[in-house]
Amino acid sequence: MIEINDIRKSYGDKRAVDGISFKVNEGEILGFLGPNGAGKSTTLNIITGYLSADSGVAKIDGTDILAEPIKAKKDIGFLPEIPPLYLEMTVLEYLNFVYDLNGCKLPRKQHLKEICEVVKIWDVGHRLIKNLSKGYRQRVGIAQALIGNPKVLIFDEPTIGLDPRQIIEIRNLIKMLGREHTIILSTHILPEVQAVCDRIVVINKGKIVADEKTEDLINAVDGSRKLVAKIVGPEDEVLKALRSIGGMKSADVIGKRDTDSVSYLLESEDRIDIRKPLFYTLSSKGWPLIGLEGVELSLEDIFIRLVGKEKEKETAKKLKRGVK
Repeated sequence: MIEINDIRKSYGDKRAVDGISFKVNEGEILGFLGPNGAGKSTTLNIITGYLSADSGVAKIDGTDILAEPIKAKKDIGFLPEIPPLYLEMTVLEYLNFVYDLNGCKLPRKQHLKEICEVVKIWDVGHRLIKNLSKGYRQRVGIAQALIGNPKVLIFDEPTIGLDPRQIIEIRNLIKMLGREHTIILSTHILPEVQAVCDRIVVINKGKIVADEKTEDLINAVDGSRKLVAKIVGPEDEVLKALRSIGGMKSADVIGKRDTDSVSYLLESEDRIDIRKPLFYTLSSKGWPLIGLEGVELSLEDIFIRLVGKEKEKETAKKLKRGVK
């Protein structure tokens, strides 16, 4: 549904987007993640046709956004970081205005009412936008993006500045819209991505550093894996055996005896799966393994590692150039 191929964009000497490529499948909610200044908003503005790329192609449902902008934009609903609202209008006046701007052909009253009911703003339809709360203004911003029933919705920081209750409401709304639309959700709020998105693309300094399903993102990160194992056996001997397993970085006791078992925190070397050798070692000793669970990295941990890895690469390049 969305295809980005080798997009590049510079502002003077600063390269904001540096040759990124990715696809978003129909019906998918993609989290577009990165720190401030990573190039997220520039990429979104290129996808939506608000900016032209220096090179590369952005397509919406097979249509090049620059070659056929009118056709492509009919399939896009966009909520920028600052919603494009006219505060002196009422909600319905504003939505009717956007309806006319878009040249929408759907039955006006029925279409606008359906949108208002979906985003739950029908009860404030006759209120001035300037008198609405931040949460309701975001809903109005989402409503204008839905006019014309576009195939693609792009949201740039849709929950920024909202209180916790409003954040949950907007997240639930985006998940619901994902049943009928292809969505790109750009944000730097990590729990938001984890709660809503099917897949995550991480961008840093204009380059993609990860592109994974949300549940598989940990596989994009180099680093050790941690397990908690409950084992029945003599503590000192078990520890000695655990530490002798190939690929085992560390093994320590973390829990007192639960009946006749002891809990151990096991950490593997980078990208090593120690579960099979762990099983074979314990089996050969006749020590029952009665519990094993992973200690997963949080999305925050993964993000920090990904961005940190890019910084290390950049530092190494600079040092290499300095040596030369």
